[in-house]
Amino acid sequence: MTREHWDARFSEEGYAYGTEANEFIKKMSGLIPRESEVAAFAEGEGRNAVFLARTGHRVTAYDQSAVGLEKTHVLAEENGVQVNTAEMDLIRERVPAGSFDASILVFGHVPKNSQAELFSNLAGSVKKGGIVLFEVYSEEQMAYGTGGPGKLDSLYDPADVLSWIRPHKVLHFFYGEAERTEGRRHTGIGHVIQGAFIKKH
Repeated sequence: MTREHWDARFSEEGYAYGTEANEFIKKMSGLIPRESEVAAFAEGEGRNAVFLARTGHRVTAYDQSAVGLEKTHVLAEENGVQVNTAEMDLIRERVPAGSFDASILVFGHVPKNSQAELFSNLAGSVKKGGIVLFEVYSEEQMAYGTGGPGKLDSLYDPADVLSWIRPHKVLHFFYGEAERTEGRRHTGIGHVIQGAFIKKH
């Protein structure tokens, strides 16, 4: 989806996906070493970045929407923390390689021909031994209608995701149903792909 699409969505009143962090990120965040430098990919309005900052990490939120990143700053201020932001097209531009201790991606959906590049950017942003956490909607989400892009081309095939993370030390991989209550846009049982891995090289 375009920068203009996300600017319009994040210009709506309130927070499209709520202000609470994704449940998977909350559950797995203990894997991230204390006081880490963390990159939050496709972070939108900042809910996951703010959560990680509240737990003591130094977080940079990346998104193509300036409107979403401005709301990230507002949410961070309301929670008494600081989050750095960077406006970036995560398909066409690369986050500086090896510059973070951990990276996260929550429901970052791009067309299939760009998904491998997004995951390469996600893994590439962390140092050797760094932690990567992600949760995205699978292709099965089309039958659920509880969130996501609503286009098969922007959903993920678990076999593809496994092929991208296979070179690393996989700590967790899940493909199946999960209930999410995240603002107006993600509500109810959906079909997700989750992963956690340690970068090997």
